[in-house]
Amino acid sequence: MGTVTTADGTSIHYKDWGTGQPVVFSHGWPLNADAWDNQLRLVAESGYRAIAHDRRGHGRSDQPWHGNDMDTYADDLAHLLAELDLREAVLVGHSTGGGEVVRTIGRHGTERISKVVLLGAVPPLMLRTDANPEGLPREVFDGLREGVRADRAQFYHELSVPFYGADRPGSTVSQGLRDAFWLQSMQVGVKAAYDCVRQFSETDFTDDLRRVDVPTFFAHGDDDQIVPIVAAAPKAVQLVKDATLKVYPGAPHGLNGAYEEEFNADLLAFLSS
Repeated sequence: MGTVTTADGTSIHYKDWGTGQPVVFSHGWPLNADAWDNQLRLVAESGYRAIAHDRRGHGRSDQPWHGNDMDTYADDLAHLLAELDLREAVLVGHSTGGGEVVRTIGRHGTERISKVVLLGAVPPLMLRTDANPEGLPREVFDGLREGVRADRAQFYHELSVPFYGADRPGSTVSQGLRDAFWLQSMQVGVKAAYDCVRQFSETDFTDDLRRVDVPTFFAHGDDDQIVPIVAAAPKAVQLVKDATLKVYPGAPHGLNGAYEEEFNADLLAFLSS
């Protein structure tokens, strides 16, 4: 594990396991790199170099007051790629991390990137607008902000339920997985957590998606209660030149945890394709 220091002096923590072609993971809100541990181990054991960072304000990275915005998240990721001199990297982003990945490409291009995986990702736009009637109303995101502002410990405990589909009949989601979600969530700075809601909900990634010019795999559960599929992957895939979409029937937002075996197989197949 190591750190890189960005232009504004923020220390970004990252894990770096294995050797080979780099696969770089970006986590969702309000988690950290630990959310990818099983996939990091999987790809490292399969002959790849597995890297995952804690977004600024999250996990073990610094918690600056400023810079909790999508452009800065993208610049931080681009800085990590450059600092480690990564080439032919595969970027994998979940939820907010998917937005971070496509904004990184929108701002910095694909010179260092060979493929992209977007899992339950927020692009193109989560917020309901006249041009995006399938999106969620602003009141949903106001509720998230209020949860963070008020009793965030209880809020994160409750959020783990729809995140992993634990409220669905027949769910086998363990209490341990929900507890891990809570623990990671409590490590994010309250300012960063609050600010990030606006970034993942109101950022329009349409132009960024049009700049993605490498093979891209979209994975999304059709029972995603956090990033409903109707406004997400099926719309985003139409904006990327070389993209495929797999819909996982009954899968929740935390697909890489709740549907881990199936997603892992698809991830390895895409990496080797």
